[in-house]
Amino acid sequence: MAEHKEDQNSLLRSASAAHTVLSAVKTGKAVAGAARGAAAGPFGAVLGAVVQSRHTIAKACAAAAALLALPLLFLLMLPALIFGGLADAFSGDSEQPVLNDETVISDEMTRITASIQTLLGEGIDDVTQRIQADFSGTGGEHYEIVNPYAENLLSNTNILIGQYCASMDQDWENISLEHMEATIRRGKEHLYTYTMTTETRVTEDDPTTPEDESGSETWYVYTIVYQGEAYFADQIFHLSQDQKEIAEDFAQNLSQFLGDGTYQGIHSEDAVNGIPALGQIRFTDGATPVVYYNQLDQRYASQPYGTDHIGGYGCGPTAMAIVVSSLTDDLVDPVEMARWAYEHHYWCSKSGSFHALIPNAAKAWGLPVEGCTPSEPQRLVDALSQGKLVVALMTKGHFTSGGHFIVLRGVQGDKILVADPSSYTRSQKAWDLSIILNEASRRAAAGGPFWIIG
Repeated sequence: MAEHKEDQNSLLRSASAAHTVLSAVKTGKAVAGAARGAAAGPFGAVLGAVVQSRHTIAKACAAAAALLALPLLFLLMLPALIFGGLADAFSGDSEQPVLNDETVISDEMTRITASIQTLLGEGIDDVTQRIQADFSGTGGEHYEIVNPYAENLLSNTNILIGQYCASMDQDWENISLEHMEATIRRGKEHLYTYTMTTETRVTEDDPTTPEDESGSETWYVYTIVYQGEAYFADQIFHLSQDQKEIAEDFAQNLSQFLGDGTYQGIHSEDAVNGIPALGQIRFTDGATPVVYYNQLDQRYASQPYGTDHIGGYGCGPTAMAIVVSSLTDDLVDPVEMARWAYEHHYWCSKSGSFHALIPNAAKAWGLPVEGCTPSEPQRLVDALSQGKLVVALMTKGHFTSGGHFIVLRGVQGDKILVADPSSYTRSQKAWDLSIILNEASRRAAAGGPFWIIG
């Protein structure tokens, strides 16, 4: 029992050291260094804390190699909540600790996501009650509630997990889902706010009745607005600037670890500076002519996407600009689509776009849209052969080092044509369907990772 406690204490010391250096090490470098097994510089400090107990490091490293083939250091750069709290990381089977049990981690992420969705649902109920109370004070007779989140309760689970764990600072032993739930629930009355407008609606006379029902009515229209992750950071978890940076690093690492495509970002000078303007490009080698846009095009790269920029985070709006411009008579460039996505709350700060952007943007432009899974390859091929387009959410592989939206635009023999919003070169190649299926996100929300449109 004492030995088990020492395992926990050593792991907690290691996590604390990892927490300390994360604020000084950007995620991309941290992940790259961990993958190489780096032990110098800040990584050495973490490793030094880990090896204080040879028994623990032996067990942990053996476990990491056994199933996930990930260095222990990389695991320590993940938010502790997904392990059920680091204090319990070695609970259960000592030969297969929680931190290396892929099934347990997956189940824990499902449980956390479901919990957050429940809390957001409680927030919707709360704002609905506040709207009803507000309307009762107007003396009006008619009101309507517009809920943009009826089908998809928008949230970035990874960033919320990261924010919660960052907020706990050195208090690793008390990290738990129950504690996170209680923390969020205390602020649920402000998870959503609302706007109110009035409009006059004309009623027509029903010719089948003797009475004249024609006239006009004043309606109060309330629109529910999600406060977003910035609100969580400031008002629920009360994060310092350093903690916010740690939370973002946690979120990106977690997204890469899970392969969920939640984080969509390009970290390079091109993301800010852009590439020379490509001009008007049309792909005509598929069943449907496709209007191509590139988020790194100097006409778009530095333009805003919320408080981010299109070059770094705008693959979602750029993909939908390609789809809408190709399948409708409306030419919509990435700047206009990014503005629409932001105004309709699909922008996710420092993470790209909520997955719900894809189906809801399609619907907004009158395009039929259906979700599709990687287990339905023939359905994808058939849709592309019929001239439909498919937006795909990709994870680490040929198209991205993290998460990235691309457009599947046609079939050429037994290969797939794409329109990649960040690479004209990749858009000129034909790709094996197996690559696209294997690298598609397994955790996409809103019906993904494939959305058949048209």
